[in-house]
Amino acid sequence: MPTLTPSLISIAPHSPPLPLERLRLPEDLDGRTGGNRAGPEVVCQLAASNDLDAVQTWLAEFHDSPQTLRTYRKEAERLLLWAIMERGKPLSSLTREDCLRYEAFLADPQPRDRWCGPKAPRFSGRWRPFMGPLSPASCKMALLIINALFSYLVKAGYLAGNPLALARRRSRGHQPLREIERFLEQDQWQALLAAIEDLPRDTERARQHYARARYLVALLYLLGPRVSEVAGHTMSSFVQVRGRWWWQVTGKGQKEARVPVNQDMLEALREYRRFHGLPPLPAPDETIPLVLNLKGATGIGDNMIYRIVKMLVAKGAARLQADDPHQAEKLRRASTHWFRHTSITHQADAGINLQFLQRNARHARIDTTGLYLHAEEKEWHENMERHRLKG
Repeated sequence: MPTLTPSLISIAPHSPPLPLERLRLPEDLDGRTGGNRAGPEVVCQLAASNDLDAVQTWLAEFHDSPQTLRTYRKEAERLLLWAIMERGKPLSSLTREDCLRYEAFLADPQPRDRWCGPKAPRFSGRWRPFMGPLSPASCKMALLIINALFSYLVKAGYLAGNPLALARRRSRGHQPLREIERFLEQDQWQALLAAIEDLPRDTERARQHYARARYLVALLYLLGPRVSEVAGHTMSSFVQVRGRWWWQVTGKGQKEARVPVNQDMLEALREYRRFHGLPPLPAPDETIPLVLNLKGATGIGDNMIYRIVKMLVAKGAARLQADDPHQAEKLRRASTHWFRHTSITHQADAGINLQFLQRNARHARIDTTGLYLHAEEKEWHENMERHRLKG
């Protein structure tokens, strides 16, 4: 059956919202003559003649990072639709006052039935830009992304100015301390490992699930990768140099780095490859994906990795529920990126040198790595135990 390409639909202020790939903007709202367009004295670096094309060009910059692309598309889409449908003006005519109104809109998208709805495929008539009001943290993230969009369009010579750049800087003095909280404590981690060992292995398919879960968790914990890096690399990213094994990774911003592969990771790799009938260690020119689907034919993507992790943390949380509901609830909330935080935190707890820890985490700044050091908190708390009601 041939694939049907959804037709473009012209949107107007009173139309239902549509995803970007189905949008066609009317000429009076497409931004050709937007009030914030750069003047003729500025040489525009984009071929785009309208707002939709300009946004699509910005999004294309993130083609190599699927998760970032999806997140940025969502926020650009929301803003573009809101500008047309609620303000009746193109994105390239938005002012600072409009941005203030949009910030309030994110916290309470109205009318609700027009803007909000349960998750639905993007080609469905039930699709909506929001599932509900955004939390303060999500609002802040949305505005940071939109600020990046505006800054790009100004730098490219498409817009004259960035209306979000006028935003008053909130004082940092009253903000809570930034801490890394999204990591698993040792009890939670052990419950997760026990849940993996409890997975059934009575059928071939069950054994495939078990082998993949065990290996995937080893990857996420021992190497601390981002989920897109797991989905985007092959077995040949494991390389041997001077008798030592390394994981050669192309990460955020296309930066290349390498992470030491310790004996636990090497054994997990050997075991997983043996399960699939492969030689114990990969060859330099292998094109086999880093994590295989159950049939061992192709790799798995970000979404499947996320689903496997959520299944495992749910099973781990069930083991903790009776004795420690609070810890169980935290474990239940964990997602793929928690494993990266857990990896870095547990390495710090194990006393790994801070400079090596920074290189393992691939942080540009060592003070970012410092956020994962919790040993002083433990010592501080233990000292406070000396201060008792009854001396």
